[in-house]
Amino acid sequence: MDLDVFVSAHRAEWDRLDVLVRRRRLSGAEADELVALYQRASTHLSQIQSSAPDPALTGQLTTLVARARSAVTGARRASWRDAAHFFAAGFPAALYRTRHWWVPTALLSTLTAALIGWWIGTHPEVRASIAAPDQLREMTRPGGDYEAYYSSHPAASFAAQVWTNNAQAVAVCLVLGVFLGIPVLWVLFQNLLNIGIGIGLMHEAGRLDTFLGLILPHGLLELTAVFVAAGTGLRLGWTVVDPGPRSRRTALATEGRAALGMAVGLAAVLFVSGAIEGFVTPSGLPTWGRVTIGVAAELAFLAYVYVVGRRAAHDGETGDVDASDRPAEVPTAA
Repeated sequence: MDLDVFVSAHRAEWDRLDVLVRRRRLSGAEADELVALYQRASTHLSQIQSSAPDPALTGQLTTLVARARSAVTGARRASWRDAAHFFAAGFPAALYRTRHWWVPTALLSTLTAALIGWWIGTHPEVRASIAAPDQLREMTRPGGDYEAYYSSHPAASFAAQVWTNNAQAVAVCLVLGVFLGIPVLWVLFQNLLNIGIGIGLMHEAGRLDTFLGLILPHGLLELTAVFVAAGTGLRLGWTVVDPGPRSRRTALATEGRAALGMAVGLAAVLFVSGAIEGFVTPSGLPTWGRVTIGVAAELAFLAYVYVVGRRAAHDGETGDVDASDRPAEVPTAA
């Protein structure tokens, strides 16, 4: 391709498209002209990128095509209907579609936490490296640090603090998963280590039932949210290694949008677990009552995934934004 000749042949069309894009109101004939010129410019951009890539011209034409596309499709504002659709179909479908990542993550993580707890509970030298004996007794005694933690602040502020901390951990997993999943594994290990230490110390003190009674009401749903975020982050990291039949750029864009959607949905899940941790865990309810609430919340989430999400996924929902809101992967002419 002779780039100079190509530009000379089509410059008038691009200039006309630029004029139409800048106009606030178009007649019917001008709107038809805008669509036709947008389609041609998209084809021209594709030809330049494949045959005679020129960075400056490609950048100018890409900007023009993007502006024309916005003018053709029109700007669309998010509404409450979009939010309702997301939580009724998009989010559960995304959870269902990614279950092959976060369910194994949850199972392996639970096993790891149990092994850490067993190791700490059966090795006095490991417990000695954690804290002095009197400090360990203070942590595990009735009314000690583990129990006082959940009632040390007013319920509302404590729930807000818990929600913020967990949301940050989830965000780290989702955002930094692109770095081959390594930060995700670190965040996950830190969470499992804390749980394992609690299991080991309280088991050695003969109060494992108390510890489980404190952590299960909110922990089932809270940890599930963390496992979902970790699985999604690991999936994003694996996309860098193996994007599949898609280009790496397209695959990362798709999985990145899915991760952002997960962040919004999991924030709502963590809000529920934070409320349980702030109001139910430290309440005067019997242990069986608090644990029943936690189990009910977890079962409701799993039903949300495997009933609502399965149906939505089979109906074609992916959790991604509407096709009209996605950037064009490859400019094509209609």
